[in-house]
Amino acid sequence: MTTNNEKIIRSVQNWVESFVVDLNLCPFAKGVLADNRVRFAVTGAATEEELLTALQAELELLNNNPSIETMLLIHPGVLQDFYDYNQFLDSADQLLLQLKLEGVYQVASFHPDYQFGGTDPDDVENFTNRSPYPVLHLIREASLDQALAEFPDADQIPARNIALMKSLGQDRLDVLTQLYPGGEESK
Repeated sequence: MTTNNEKIIRSVQNWVESFVVDLNLCPFAKGVLADNRVRFAVTGAATEEELLTALQAELELLNNNPSIETMLLIHPGVLQDFYDYNQFLDSADQLLLQLKLEGVYQVASFHPDYQFGGTDPDDVENFTNRSPYPVLHLIREASLDQALAEFPDADQIPARNIALMKSLGQDRLDVLTQLYPGGEESK
């Protein structure tokens, strides 16, 4: 692994630990992270086609390694524009269909400029899905179903996260996100 890739992974790991876990945005993340069952991988993909190839390879790796609970595929060299990234998610879902993995895995999305539909770019709720670099998060559906069944009021997680972002406010969120720099290639 190159030094730059190590830096990228450290940045995303720090974001997961200090933002996602510490703020409890995903109540399921802490356990798998503590058990070292999260794979962080950087792809050198420069095109959407190369990213699909890397995504397929990671899906195959997950299929062959049940000890990996979830994985984050970080792709700093492609889909820097959020709207292009958002469009690509359809291709990722199509890949799951082609590989007959729909219902086995789902792709969650994180991006430095993440924006939910119906929001303005600066709305604080967008921070729940903002990461230092563009990331495709592969989640095992069976594990997610189990975690949701065991978590009280799981359907309230998004609303709780939005309320948390609003309570933190724009200024605090700007400070927090500066702690996880993605570098110039992520903008």
